[in-house]
Amino acid sequence: MSLRHVDMAALADRAAPLRPVDLGPLDIVTVPGRDGGFYARSPFDLGPYEAKVTLWLDHWAAARPDDVFLAERRGEAWQTLSYAEARRKARAVAQALLARGLSTEQPLVILSGNSIAHALLGLAALYAGIPYAPLSPAYAQAGPDFIRLKSIIALLTPGLVFAEDGALYAQALAALPSGPSRLVATPLPAATPADVEILDDLLATPETAALDRANATVGPDTIAKFMFTSGSTAAPKAVITTHRMLCANQAMIAHALRFLRREPPVVVDWLPWSHSFGGNQNFNLVLAHGGTLYIDAGRPVPQGIAATLANLREISPTLHFNVPAGIEALLPALARDKMLATNFFRHLRLTFFAGAPMRRATYEAWDDMAVAACGEKIVTMSGYGATESGPATTFWTPFVRAEGGVGLPLPGSELKLVPQGEKREVRVKGPHVTPGYWRDAAATDAAFDAEGFFRLGDALHLADATAPKQGFCFDGRISEDFKLATGTWVSTGPLRDAFLAAFAPFAKDLVIAGEGEAFAAALVFPNLEACACLAGEALPESKIVAHPAVRAKFQALLDGFAASADGSSRRIARLILLDEPASAAAGELTDKGGLNRTAVLANRASEAAGLFSAMPPAQVMTAGSPLDAAKTEQRTEITR
Repeated sequence: MSLRHVDMAALADRAAPLRPVDLGPLDIVTVPGRDGGFYARSPFDLGPYEAKVTLWLDHWAAARPDDVFLAERRGEAWQTLSYAEARRKARAVAQALLARGLSTEQPLVILSGNSIAHALLGLAALYAGIPYAPLSPAYAQAGPDFIRLKSIIALLTPGLVFAEDGALYAQALAALPSGPSRLVATPLPAATPADVEILDDLLATPETAALDRANATVGPDTIAKFMFTSGSTAAPKAVITTHRMLCANQAMIAHALRFLRREPPVVVDWLPWSHSFGGNQNFNLVLAHGGTLYIDAGRPVPQGIAATLANLREISPTLHFNVPAGIEALLPALARDKMLATNFFRHLRLTFFAGAPMRRATYEAWDDMAVAACGEKIVTMSGYGATESGPATTFWTPFVRAEGGVGLPLPGSELKLVPQGEKREVRVKGPHVTPGYWRDAAATDAAFDAEGFFRLGDALHLADATAPKQGFCFDGRISEDFKLATGTWVSTGPLRDAFLAAFAPFAKDLVIAGEGEAFAAALVFPNLEACACLAGEALPESKIVAHPAVRAKFQALLDGFAASADGSSRRIARLILLDEPASAAAGELTDKGGLNRTAVLANRASEAAGLFSAMPPAQVMTAGSPLDAAKTEQRTEITR
């Protein structure tokens, strides 16, 4: 990233003040467990919280009926929806859903991405006590077989499937079995079949006493949603998400972000509602605190970032939610465009990222952008959680921060750290935790231990065991770690982070392989923009990774990284630069932009095999001298 267009004088003082923001206290109490494990919780009480999600909408529709709740682009203008309008329309649709016989056994499925129509359908289901499942739009665009979509439909047996754009989703709707009805907001390209309804017809449904009777039965244990896991390491499962989980989680978050009780948030957000970060945390945070959510149709990718930038030139957010890759995608534009940066940082109180660790260089560049734009640093923080935990379980703030830290338990969240080899697996209990997986008793039983703690599948460790208040650090996913042929465990999470730090800014992401092999190796997705600068000439993307200057740079970095490693488990012996970016259509990317390791290894099996070949292909780079390479190949052959 270039800082050519940034006021460098404004960056001279690295000790610029931090913009004030009222954050609640975080702390930790630990209790020893068995076999070297321990329990950890917050010393603060969670306190009372709402019994159901729709009480937030009821409250703000009465207290501030005309305030804008949701807005989305319609051409050059914003279409807005007030709190009173949202309540009225959601209740009309709720009445229509009840009339069509939807229920827990025949829920609502939403195929489309974030939109006002999507929000109204979801709120309507919540009012009526009908679960709904917001699916990743990728499932409905991965034709022609739609295997994953069909398996989800078979699991849920929905009574109604909604797809906003009839033309875009026509093929997916046609592929569904005959059971569920179809609903669209915009008609299909041909004459709309008799079994496809239009959303406007549902919006015209008059309320009856049946709706209030149905809503009166909704309580903390009523299923609000079926949220599907991202599938980054296994097939997606339907996470039962109750009103208790969602309401308790917002109370937990409100303890940490205390300023929200007095400052309704203004958010411009692209994060998908099919995932817990965008759909549970961010959407409900805006709703719970009477804020305004501008639905961003952009994405932190080259073909989507322009839409985000256009929105941020108009709207000054008070909170910014993103993933690290999204923040990195914003930095060049903020550096080039002073007016954009000024508008973006003008009212910003907090940046919150999740989904992956953020590099130190990104932190520093983000601080520099803020100082150049407004003379202050902006609080940047993160946390840890999962779809099954609402998602928020821990938060960290600038006052409780360690490198790679995920912070301290939020009130109401109790953690259990269980030794697993050299690591400690984290498990969680609390009102924000799922009761299990829908129609999957075996997976539910396996997910909980004898004390009722949910197994998150990740490892955490204390940043400083002598000072627990420094919080936890993420230590990788237990399921992604593997053993080399020597019996040595490779902890892929820390190794990935170390690799990306060493190869910045030229490596965008990677997948580490090597189970049962003599060494660890990597499939590397390069940062094509940074690599193009190395090449020094305009080239097609497919040609950039083959350029001698790019390969020489990666070879030098690989040699240095391998030489500095203090053991085979912390060393990448070989890598291959992939000339095709990760594909969302092929399942290699989640909606949040993270890699699906299983899909990458399956789709690129030939490249992965080449990494461990006794005679590797020419595109494979091997760390060290030719003699070292020969020894590595010899060891590989011996272990086969």
